[in-house]
Amino acid sequence: MEMTPETVMVANRAPYTPRDLPAVFGQIAGTTGKPQVKTATLPQTVFDDSQRAPLETRVPPATDPGPYKIGIGDVVLLATPQMGSTVEQLTGLLAAQNARQGYTVQDDGAIAIPNVGRVQVAGMTLEEAEAALFQKLVQNQIDPTFSLEISEFNSKKVSIGGAVAKPAVVPITLTPLYLDEALAAVGGVTVTDQAYASVRLYRDGTLYQIPLAKLYSDKTLQKIRLLDGDSIFVDTAYNLDLAQSYFQEQIARATFQQTARTAALNELNSEVAIRRGALEEARSNFVTKTEQDAVARDYVYLAGEVGTQGRFTLPFGRQATLADAIFTNGGLPSIHADAKQIYVLRGSDDPREFDSVTAYNLNIKNAANLMLATRFQLRPNDVVFAAEQPITKWNRVVNQITPALITSTASAAN
Repeated sequence: MEMTPETVMVANRAPYTPRDLPAVFGQIAGTTGKPQVKTATLPQTVFDDSQRAPLETRVPPATDPGPYKIGIGDVVLLATPQMGSTVEQLTGLLAAQNARQGYTVQDDGAIAIPNVGRVQVAGMTLEEAEAALFQKLVQNQIDPTFSLEISEFNSKKVSIGGAVAKPAVVPITLTPLYLDEALAAVGGVTVTDQAYASVRLYRDGTLYQIPLAKLYSDKTLQKIRLLDGDSIFVDTAYNLDLAQSYFQEQIARATFQQTARTAALNELNSEVAIRRGALEEARSNFVTKTEQDAVARDYVYLAGEVGTQGRFTLPFGRQATLADAIFTNGGLPSIHADAKQIYVLRGSDDPREFDSVTAYNLNIKNAANLMLATRFQLRPNDVVFAAEQPITKWNRVVNQITPALITSTASAAN
C-alpha cells in the first residue's frame, strides 16, 4: 500500500494508547521556606519607683505606614452590576443594583472567587487589589466592571487595656487610627487622679509613656498615630506592677505563637523531606528497572538499510512517528538505502489473520513525502524496513566473488 495522506490517516486509526509513566513522576512533595524569626526585646523599665520623680514623657517616633494594605483575615466586598431585562429597566421596575459578595482573605493571602479562581490581594492597597482583580477578570473573559471595598478589618489591630471603660482590641481601618480615637473607642479613660496616671504604649520591643495630664493638654500627643501590633495600657498607679503584668502577657502570647509556628514549620519540613525521599526512591527504582529491561515497553523493529538495526522503544505518554524511529537511529544511509523502498510492515491483530501483513511503502525520492513520515504513527511490533539499492546489491555480490577469484587464480599460478 503506497503511503499517501489518505493511507496515513487509515493507518493512524489503529487503536493504541501509549504507556504512561508511573504516577510518582507526576507528584510533587511541595516546597517550604524557613521563616525569618525576629527576636523581640523585652520592654525596659522607664521609671524608678523609689525616687518618686515626675512622670517622664517618652513619645514614639513619628511614622507613616502609608495607605492601608489588605491583610489575612480581612473581608473584601466585591460588587458587580446586576443585569435586568430592557423592559424592566424602561418601566422602572428594576433599579440599578449591584450584586455584592464578601470574600475573606485566606492564609495564603488570596481570595477565592467562583469562575475566576484565587486572586492574591494580601499586602496590596485597595487600588493595587482592584488592578490585580481587573487583570484576573480580563484573563477569564469576564466583564471587568466591578467595585471593591473592605467590609471587615481583621488583620491590623491595637489592643487597649488598663483603666478604660471597656478594654478591647480596636481594628485599624482605611483611615489612620490615632491615640485619642482609640481611647474613645473603648469608652475613654476611667481615672480619678491624673497625678500618677499615664498611658503606656508598647511597640517593637520598646515601652513609651505619656502622662495622662500632659496627654489632655497637648493635642499633638493626642494625634499619635497607632500601628498594627501596638499595645496600650492606661496605668493609674506610679508603680509598674500592673503594666508589667499586662505586657508580660502580651509578650508571652506572642512568644507562644512564634514557638507554635516554628514547630509547625519544622514538622511540615520533615513531612515534605520524607515525602520527597519516597518519591525519589520510587523514581530511581523505576529507572533502574527500565535499564534492566524489567518494565513492560512497546517496541518497533528496524531492519534493512537503516543507520542502526535494532529496536526503537515507543515513548511514554505520547505517540511516536516513522520519522522519530528512522532519525533517532542514524537515519537512512544515502549510499546503500533505496529511497523508493522504505516500508512499514504491520501485522493484523486478528488471530484469524495471523499471517496477514500490510506493507506501507514510503517513496522519499520525492522529498515532500518526508512530511508523511512525520505524521505516520507507529504501533507496537511494527517493522521498519529499508531496501538496498540495486547497485549496492551488485557491489556486495562482487565483493563476495572477488576473494574467491583471487584465491583460484593464485592456486592456478602455483
